[in-house]
Amino acid sequence: QVQLVESGGGLVQTGGSLKLSCATTTSSIRFDTMGWYRQAPGKQRELVARITSGGSTNYADSVKGRFTISRDNANNTVSLQMNSLKPEDTAVYYCNRYPPYESWYGQGTQVTVSS
Repeated sequence: QVQLVESGGGLVQTGGSLKLSCATTTSSIRFDTMGWYRQAPGKQRELVARITSGGSTNYADSVKGRFTISRDNANNTVSLQMNSLKPEDTAVYYCNRYPPYESWYGQGTQVTVSS
């Protein structure tokens, strides 16, 4: 069973930055495309960014140019650098493989952007 633990969320003002991290104790994710997802209140969970095992990235249009996904396969971590944050980025953020396994979702980390 893979356990993913997200951290780094918090409260930030519009225009601010946060860096999220996703850690796992298993090295198996190094072969997976990994993604960051988010779920805002009353909305469906959506894919924000993904990164292949080789480092190729893809972003949702809403975050393109502001967010950067990266990974460290040696340490089994995936990160999301978020800049120029907007109130509409407020959500719980999760990491998971892409496409996701429901059983892999962890607690997520709350990001709140105040206007």
